[in-house]
Amino acid sequence: MRGSRTHGFGQVGQHRSKGQRGGRGQTGKHKHLWIQTIKYEPDYFGKYGFTRYERIVKNPETINVGTIDQFAEKFSSGKQENMLVIDLHNLGYDKVLGSGKVTRPLLVKAESFTEKAKEKIEAAGGKIVTPNQ
Repeated sequence: MRGSRTHGFGQVGQHRSKGQRGGRGQTGKHKHLWIQTIKYEPDYFGKYGFTRYERIVKNPETINVGTIDQFAEKFSSGKQENMLVIDLHNLGYDKVLGSGKVTRPLLVKAESFTEKAKEKIEAAGGKIVTPNQ
């Protein structure tokens, strides 16, 4: 299209100028670009919730009782009262969940436990210890 005055864009002003742009950036979202806003960005206007600082939000590292029982010898730091002592805080876990089976008595130290996890550990003859105790 070299040599033609318009390079295939019709009238002279259709490509060279800024006439049909409708503004710069987000301009016109409320007025002449409303259909596009509704269709592609329905949540553009308004406030929706808030974001908490990451240093405030705690995402605990969890482990199931079945996994603890499966790797009890590997996780153990010794024996006490015929129970394997497992200190999950030193292993990097914060919370014990109740999925799986416990087949031997374990003394488990952790920040928190679910009710199912407590029941299963104590039913197998084990004990739970939290930092508060």
